[in-house]
Amino acid sequence: MDDKFLLVLFYSASGSVKNLAHAISDGAEEHGLKVKIRTVPKVSSNTEKTEPDIPDSGEIYCTKEDLINSSGIAIGSPTRFGSMAAPLKYFLDTTGDLWATNALENKPGLAFTSTGSMHGGQEVTLFNILTFMLHHGMIILGTPYSLSQLNKTKSGGTPYGPSHVESFNSSNELTLDEYEIAKQCGQRLAKLILKVSE
Repeated sequence: MDDKFLLVLFYSASGSVKNLAHAISDGAEEHGLKVKIRTVPKVSSNTEKTEPDIPDSGEIYCTKEDLINSSGIAIGSPTRFGSMAAPLKYFLDTTGDLWATNALENKPGLAFTSTGSMHGGQEVTLFNILTFMLHHGMIILGTPYSLSQLNKTKSGGTPYGPSHVESFNSSNELTLDEYEIAKQCGQRLAKLILKVSE
């Protein structure tokens, strides 16, 4: 079990998706699985390099080796008009070589997102991320209605993956229901990873 780990890969602008990433991580670690949390750099319309190889603070940038060596992957992005944010898509678009070698096949995966407003494109964004996973042959995991918080949440939380609605509490802080949904999804993902990699 020592070499197994969940990769939680995210891009976050306001901090909401980062908070979801850490809630998922809490759940996986509580179930005894090691977690690596990674992010991606911003993209620029200029052609010169604008970001250092290692960020000044926060999570370090993801590499393809992180993807390959992981036992499962949770991917999160804020919603950008019903799609994932450009920095995350830019990174994921570089994984054609991993697709060609089936490097991510059979890895369990989970998608998560955040929007500024209710009905802000969460489900479409989650499907964008899940579609990436399906093309790589991953085993995707959703949020079952056996999680009691999914039945009572007034903000984020979908059957397609954990989410946050920033306008609900005018904050990037997760509601208790949002946190529990993300945490329990992390636990479920850890269970599946350990079962698949037995």
